[in-house]
Amino acid sequence: MSPETQRVALVSGANRGLGKEIARQLREDHGFFVYAGSRHPKDKEVLLDVTDQGSVDELTVKIANEQGRLDVLVNNAGISGGSYNDRFEESEIEEIHEVLETNFYGAWRLTQAMLPLLRASDDPRVVNVSSGAGQLTEMNGGIHPYRVSKTALNALTRTLHDDGEVKVNSMCPGWVRTDMGGENASLSVEEGADTAVWLATEPDAPSGGFYKKRKPIPW
Repeated sequence: MSPETQRVALVSGANRGLGKEIARQLREDHGFFVYAGSRHPKDKEVLLDVTDQGSVDELTVKIANEQGRLDVLVNNAGISGGSYNDRFEESEIEEIHEVLETNFYGAWRLTQAMLPLLRASDDPRVVNVSSGAGQLTEMNGGIHPYRVSKTALNALTRTLHDDGEVKVNSMCPGWVRTDMGGENASLSVEEGADTAVWLATEPDAPSGGFYKKRKPIPW
């Protein structure tokens, strides 16, 4: 595959877990040139801190100079915040700000920066790694900042979809064996990454939806 035809992807939070596996599958199974974003890059990763506008801008320039376009953006960077046992009043404002800054504002910041490069693609895609914890239809207590951040990320998906410039979807990976999910989780990282990779590569991929196991789920 020539550099002119090889598709280009950026995956945030790709130094470990789900993001690393999404990047691997796009690179090894689908032939993408992948920028694997990390706050502390090593090996073939690139520096990307989604909470830092300067970091986002520097990577935008790098991709523009090296590729001239971006075909797929996967907004995966995220932090948890709180626990399932927390009551609403126990959420600290500082922690809420930190979670939203990464999970929501970070995705918004990165997507805005990459839009000119996505517009240069003949099939631009954005995949937002969300969570069932953010579903309004099944909203429960605990991990309050995380839940709110993922609901907000889903709203970003809907509003960006309405602009009609890119295919954009949210996806829930399920309960995955990562640092965040824990060793008792029911899914491997390979299984958790599957829907994100499908949304990034499927020729007839939908847009404007929320997916789990390649099937639409309620907001």
